Amino acid sequence: MPIKRQCELLNIARSTAYYQPVGLSEDELTLRRMIDEIHIQYPFMGSRRIRHELMKKGQVVNRKRIVRMMRDIGVGAIYPKPKTTKANKAHKVYPYLLRDTEVTYANQAWAIDITYIPMAKGSLYLVAIIDWYSRKVLSWRLSNTMDTGFCLEALEEALQHYGPPDIFNSDQGSQFTSTDFTQKLLEHGIRISMDGKGRWIDNVFIERFWRSLKYEEVYLKAYATPQEAEVEIGNYLLFYNEERNHQGLNNLTPDEVYFAKQRYAA
Repeated sequence: MPIKRQCELLNIARSTAYYQPVGLSEDELTLRRMIDEIHIQYPFMGSRRIRHELMKKGQVVNRKRIVRMMRDIGVGAIYPKPKTTKANKAHKVYPYLLRDTEVTYANQAWAIDITYIPMAKGSLYLVAIIDWYSRKVLSWRLSNTMDTGFCLEALEEALQHYGPPDIFNSDQGSQFTSTDFTQKLLEHGIRISMDGKGRWIDNVFIERFWRSLKYEEVYLKAYATPQEAEVEIGNYLLFYNEERNHQGLNNLTPDEVYFAKQRYAA
């Protein structure tokens, strides 16, 4: 069966199918995971403070090495730059539209982001699109590179299954400011919103989702292959959408809230 067809059936990006485990040392893998855990718990910390946290855990690491690893796994302090994705100054940046907007129904606003997924050998990146009102994860993709392609695949799937939102929010990463990505949004009449530079709080709901995913799934396991990560994360997301009650949703699940308050733009 052609690779493209296999990827469609498995719901994964083609780049994942060609993934080869990266030959990183056990020490490197351990430090990357520890940095990711510290960042999820304290997203405001830069390399100096992360180095201090590592020292408290018995890890004496050169700060330059920490900076390199943070860059490799795509994390950084909430100030002064975006955390995971990197901006492209040649791309148009849109204003943030949600600061004074009351989100009162599903499909009013969606958010997208990318996070680092540690594995037993190497790593992957996960992109997810979440409905702001219900917290429902509408689509997701895994990839071994932070390119635009797997983000576009996630967007196209969400649009196909749930229709266009009124507003689509992202950070200023090059994946989301690219012409291919923004044009797809504009073709569907979607208003584009982008976080202020370094403002982690502007996309707070998806940041909270990453925290839940990491502590309830990813950090409990060491995926051996991309296929295992695909299956296990997929199972968790089914649980998250259909079974996991949220205190902020009056103890309802994201699916219950989404399908009860769904409304499409006129």
